[in-house]
Amino acid sequence: MPLTWNYDQEHIDWEVLAHLYKIAPLGEKKAADLQKSFSNSMYKCFVFDATQLIGVGRALADGVDCSYICDVAIHPDYQGKGIGKKIIQKLINLSEGHRKIILYANPGKEGFYKKLGFKRMSTAMAIFQNQTHALEVGLVNES
Repeated sequence: MPLTWNYDQEHIDWEVLAHLYKIAPLGEKKAADLQKSFSNSMYKCFVFDATQLIGVGRALADGVDCSYICDVAIHPDYQGKGIGKKIIQKLINLSEGHRKIILYANPGKEGFYKKLGFKRMSTAMAIFQNQTHALEVGLVNES
């Protein structure tokens, strides 16, 4: 399958991207929020099959110390074909030179990221807007 990779957001339909997150499934994300978060991200990848958006990812980065890879989503019809892996690898390559590259995985997906060279952090901490939900789904714990 000949895929097209785009690294800018000039022609992105944010409603289409919001739908991709919903069906991936990575939850409900508002189109305007996605546009703002991608605009504030140093690195981004959009993958298309012809005109259909099928994969996406971004990294918040400061250019020196830290690059945070997040919001990687793959259309369900394209999952399991290595596209997510390629997006992560591209974001890692774009982040080269940063002292650290971090991400947090959805529970159960840690093995995928481990294969790509990521290690579990011992001291990572988080405050979520919906802390109860984060506890319920296993993103954080009380210990």
